[in-house]
Amino acid sequence: METYDYVKSVSTAAAASKSAMAGASTKTKNAVLARIAELLRTESERIIAANTLDLENADANGVPKPMLDRLKLDKKRIDGIADSLGELIMLEDPIGSGTRTTRPNGLVIEHIRVPLGVVAIIYEARPNVTVDAAALCIKTGNACVLRGGKEAIATNRVLTELMRRALCDNGLPENAVALIDNTTRESSTALMKMRGLVDLLVPRGGAGLIRSVVDNATVPVIETGAGNCHIYIDKTADHDIGVKVALNAKMSRPSVCNAIETMLVHESEAAEFLPKFTAALGDKTLEIRGCERTCAILGCKVAEESDWATEYDDYILAVKVVSGIDEAIAHINRYNTGHSESIITGNMANAERFRNEIDAAAVYVNASTRFTDGGEFGFGAELGISTQKLHARGPMGLDALTTGKYLVTGNGQVR
Repeated sequence: METYDYVKSVSTAAAASKSAMAGASTKTKNAVLARIAELLRTESERIIAANTLDLENADANGVPKPMLDRLKLDKKRIDGIADSLGELIMLEDPIGSGTRTTRPNGLVIEHIRVPLGVVAIIYEARPNVTVDAAALCIKTGNACVLRGGKEAIATNRVLTELMRRALCDNGLPENAVALIDNTTRESSTALMKMRGLVDLLVPRGGAGLIRSVVDNATVPVIETGAGNCHIYIDKTADHDIGVKVALNAKMSRPSVCNAIETMLVHESEAAEFLPKFTAALGDKTLEIRGCERTCAILGCKVAEESDWATEYDDYILAVKVVSGIDEAIAHINRYNTGHSESIITGNMANAERFRNEIDAAAVYVNASTRFTDGGEFGFGAELGISTQKLHARGPMGLDALTTGKYLVTGNGQVR
């Protein structure tokens, strides 16, 4: 079967399950999620075996080590995914919620939340996304079409099989969770063209993937993920807090989109703060690419213009000494991707300026950008982190996977 026809057949089968999913009760949907969590735990050895194969293939193909970390599933991470499903079960089902008004002519107008229909996700080497995305779709009564990267295909096959089994065990169509098994570029392009079958497409990955989807899709798209995030160490910053937060924001997991890529430091603090920061690295390796003033303090590699706009996803950090908050805000708004930005300051007036003037989905004061995450925000899971402004912005939880419907009831009114 040709790639386009194959993707269309998968999408058609998913679309055929829309009515059953939209009509499913909260009790049934939660039972599916509980069953998935149970299967993840009981089948963890099988999942890890498939994941080990993916890791071996990815390593042999030269996938960078930070990306291998994103690909890896072990017992602890599988348990974490299962636990997040339990949190999702406890959250209120948004479907059917809404408002009700009565017009002077007696018409009763209700506005309720309803599923989007078929949600497609194109993503890279993060198998946890396979479960997170499907679980959010199930809870909101949507069908989903998953198109993961080749690096995680063996893991994704097992995870999808388990979720389809959970749907069948609870009387729902297995095709409500569908995996595109073909990981060629042609399959991604075909999925972008499934207008009339796919109601929303979410790309979750690097800037190249997101740009390709935005440029080529004929279905509605929400841009997510690209994270050129910053931290600004202000003149009144507590240095201990600044060092702790910056280290966490960069070093805890540099391959994720909410890790910082650039640190800006007020000129009055740079000579003292920057050596403190590098000393706190200990035996950890971090390549710093700095402006001339940074290099004079640290003796590091000189940053090029492109470094300020780069999402490294690696142990590399661009550092710039700035004259103050005006320059910091201007720099961030020029180079950021609308994801997450942080200021470390003891000046609440500067904190308010930063909050109000920075154009990003999440803005932090004296805290790490690593908290931009559906689980950390109390959403149970996330479909992605939207960096656009329409429909959804920031971590996409349950509400982001719904749309509205007006229900109008009368007794013979005419206009």
